[in-house]
Amino acid sequence: MNNLIRLIGRRLIALPIMIIGVTILVFFVTAMSPIDQAYSVLGETATVEQVEAYREANGLNDPIIVQYFTYMGNLIQGDLGVYGATKASVAEKIGQALPITLELTFAGLVIALIFSFVLGVVSAVYRDKWPDQIIRVFSIAALSMPSFWLAVLLILAFMGSLPVAGNLPAFFENPGGWCARMALPAISLAVPVIGQMTRVIRTSMVEELDKGYVRTAIGAGIPKRTVIAKNVLRNALISPVTVLGLRIAHLIGGAVVIEVIFNLPGMGMAILQGIQANYITLIQGVVLVVAFFFIVINIIVDMLYILIDPRIRTV
Repeated sequence: MNNLIRLIGRRLIALPIMIIGVTILVFFVTAMSPIDQAYSVLGETATVEQVEAYREANGLNDPIIVQYFTYMGNLIQGDLGVYGATKASVAEKIGQALPITLELTFAGLVIALIFSFVLGVVSAVYRDKWPDQIIRVFSIAALSMPSFWLAVLLILAFMGSLPVAGNLPAFFENPGGWCARMALPAISLAVPVIGQMTRVIRTSMVEELDKGYVRTAIGAGIPKRTVIAKNVLRNALISPVTVLGLRIAHLIGGAVVIEVIFNLPGMGMAILQGIQANYITLIQGVVLVVAFFFIVINIIVDMLYILIDPRIRTV
């Protein structure tokens, strides 16, 4: 137990360090942009006097290090700045966009987990038989499909049958409408992950099924199904959980692209708006929040890996 607490403590200590590293990277990369933040807030029609007054009032004439610590101070208070001539709040914009990105990511993750788990287990149990051959071909094809390319194919195939644009209704207000609107984006996001996770689960299951304890248990008269359900599946989950952490991060990044294709007003559309209109503060805020979730999810998966594999706790 002490080793487990120590290992989890290490991950939690690393969390703020990585977040600070991300803020440094995001801030200094955007600070080197030739785009003037004052113009991005006031608009291109602002006068030189207005721009200079804004820069002085917001510390943009201060040394870059001072600007960073000012930015961090505002960030700690939840102030991500404003953007555009209307001085819209970056935090409010992210507050509207982030739930949609998380909903899409979660939907893609659920689809990927269900299909990859079933296909991976079936493929391993029927190793080298026709179900295994079909699933292996499918997994290779799915793994080779870029999400954005698949999204375009799905739009062409299901246009008229499923909505590919328009508003996304709230799930609890209109579950059917939410599922219909989210179906194609979630499938586009999930299919490449299904391809990889199916192969990982199959390989892990095959390695576990070949171990001596499985043959001993089956030889002792325990049904194979029982051995698989109670022992093999738990032991075989270790490698897939590790890969899953990376794939969840892939889902978040992929969701940003898929949202643009399906016109979902999530983080992808927000960052596209920021890039098109040169809203530096909006770009900073969106990138920072996406990176934050990327780090947190990987830390959580890392801790799940520790809980699943008892051998790690002794390190």
